Formats: sequence, C-alpha cells, structure tokens
Amino acid sequence: MTRGAVSMGGPHVSDEVREMLDRYRQMRRTEPVSQDKDTGRWQVFRYGDGMTVATDANTFSNDLSEFIPDHEELRTFSKGNFQNMDQPRHRELRGLVSQGFTPRFVAGMAPRIETVAKELLDALRDRDRIDLVTDLAQPLPVTVIAEVMGLPVSDRALFRKWADALLVDNGIDAIFSEQGVAAMAPAIREMNAYLLNHVREYRTSDREGLIGDLIAAETDGMTLDDQEIVGFLALLLIAGHLTTSTLLSNAILCLDENPDATRQLRDDPGLLPNAIEEVLRYRSPLFWLDRRARETVELGGCEIPAGSQVSVALASVSRDEEEFENPDTFDIHRNPVRHLAFGMGAHFCLGAPLARLEVRIALKALLDRYRDFAVASDEPIVYHDPRGFQGATHLPVDLLVA
Repeated sequence: MTRGAVSMGGPHVSDEVREMLDRYRQMRRTEPVSQDKDTGRWQVFRYGDGMTVATDANTFSNDLSEFIPDHEELRTFSKGNFQNMDQPRHRELRGLVSQGFTPRFVAGMAPRIETVAKELLDALRDRDRIDLVTDLAQPLPVTVIAEVMGLPVSDRALFRKWADALLVDNGIDAIFSEQGVAAMAPAIREMNAYLLNHVREYRTSDREGLIGDLIAAETDGMTLDDQEIVGFLALLLIAGHLTTSTLLSNAILCLDENPDATRQLRDDPGLLPNAIEEVLRYRSPLFWLDRRARETVELGGCEIPAGSQVSVALASVSRDEEEFENPDTFDIHRNPVRHLAFGMGAHFCLGAPLARLEVRIALKALLDRYRDFAVASDEPIVYHDPRGFQGATHLPVDLLVA
C-alpha cells in the first residue's frame, strides 16, 4: 500500500481547502483581522487574537441570537443549549448538566465503546475495502451517544438524518438566514417531539441513562425542565456525533499521509492521545468559532463595532507560524498542542472527553486488527462543504488483516 507525497495541507485535501489555507496564510501576514464584504462578519486569522475571542467572555458573547431569525421552534429547541448562552445562565445550566455528564461517567463508557468498535469491525471481517465514514466513524459515536442517553440504537438512522439536515445539507451558516432556518424547521420539529417524548417517559419510569441523571440533577433547588434537557440532548446527539465522526475520519487521513506516525502509534499506543490533539490542530473538524462583540473593541489593529459577529478561522489559527513551529507538518510529538478545536475557557466543549475517548479506542482497534490500512487510490474521497466541516463524507479505505 503506497502513499502520496505530502504537500501543503496534505495530499488528502480538496482544492478548495488548499486554496483556503493558502489564503489564510496570506491573511495572517497582511490582514489578521478583516471584515468579510459578503457577510459583514469580522474574521480572525491569528492564534493570539483567536484565543482572545474564545476566552474573553466579558468582551465576546456566545449569545448569537440577534444574528439568528426569530423562529418559535428554534427558540424553544435552543432553550437548553448552554453553549450559546452567557453567564450566569451558562454556568447554571452547565453545572446541572455536568452532574450527569461527569468525567467519571465518560471514563466508565470505555468498555462499552470498545465493545461497539469491535462489533462494527467484526461485521467488516470479510471485506478488504470499507467506507471508513459509514462503516465505522459515523455508527460508532451515534451508537455510543444513543446508549449513553438511553435512546434506541435502532433509531440511529434518524439521528444521522437530523444531523445532516441541521449541520450539513443546508450548510453550517443556515441558522443565520430565514431561508436556512425554514429548511431546518421540519427536522427541528421532528427531533424536538422525539426527544421530548423520551424525556417525559423517563420522568415516569425507573430506567437508567443520562436522561434520568439529567432529570435528577439539582443545585440549590434548581433543576432542568424538559425542554432544557431536550436542548442539551440535541446538542450532544447532533454536534457530538458529527464532530467525533469527522475527527476519526480526519485521523485516518492524517495517518495515511504520515506512515511513520502510524508505525510509531503501533509501537507505542501511549502516543495516541497526543496524536489526536495534533489531528484536532491540523484538521479541525469545524472551520469557525463564532462570537458577538459586546462592545467596540480593537483586535488585530482593527476597531470592531459593538454588536458585530466575530468569527475565528480555526483552520487558520491552528496553522499560525507565530504559535506553532512548522505548522504545516503533522507531528504526533508536538507538545503542547494548544488548539481551539473544542473552544477554550468557560465554553470549552463538554463532550470533548467523550469524543477523544471514542477516537482513541477506535484508532487502537484499527491498529491492533489490521497490519495496514490505506486510503484507496482508485476511488475518490467525498468531502463536506469546507465552509462548515473539514472532513470526509465518503472515505474509501483498503484493509490488510494482521
């Protein structure tokens, strides 16, 4: 199995993404903060400025509601999505949710994740070519998340349909337009009714699962109502499984481009956690991190007016030469790897530990089971729209059994 020579961004990069990376490199040098003439949003291209936007909650708000068309169903559905809230409400909701979704809870999922990964790979034992996305990267996290919540795993095709409708088919920026929200509305209605029904069933049963833990969560007499629980479940189910799926497929792309790294991981699986962080830096699943300027602020030599939408280009800040030595090189020994793929500060992604655990277990299973695996050279990779996700929707991989 042979690999191509590594080039800017790696050989497994679409021409569109390669052009974006080239443009971002130029923007870091000449216009590190600039206003996009088409959308009006301010775009941030350097790491230091991106870190400021991600962590300075006093200046940059997570509440983007004024940029989103007012739609009753979307408003109701977003009630428990604390990632889009500011303090103190963010702290209150996140604190309640964290009582169920604890680090100990996530760590305890490892045996089940290993079992699910084994079952998925066992089903592929007679095949020497798979679609990494549909055969492993997508069903693994959606199965795990469904089991974590206590939802029927048999409904995972529904979950994928909703993820595509809300984050893929209509574009990641769909939520900022009337037309986009209207296109998303049927999926929002269907998903809201589905999750709300399960939450209400849990309130009248003794079933175990994350939903039950969220119902029981309490702080100073404060509890989560049904719609707040639905909002968090939707966030975990949709954004969580799609981000994890993209991260796993991106890891395979990175390893295929860097066979020496693959050999090192076979010899020392203890390198996997750091390798995953490097994948997150080198190929961040998301392209943008969005905030709203609470007040007029100077950033990167520009004055950004109060109320402006500010978007950090994650694919640019993670390649900033001022922060990362040889940023266009994939290096599993890079330390530290201070990427922003999961955010930073108070709004750091609550689901990040689960995503890291799932990808680590899946990669180890692949390395243990197969003597080699390589992206197919005679079948095209199909990519997400890079304006939203950086990753593949179809990734043909050839397998050589150990």
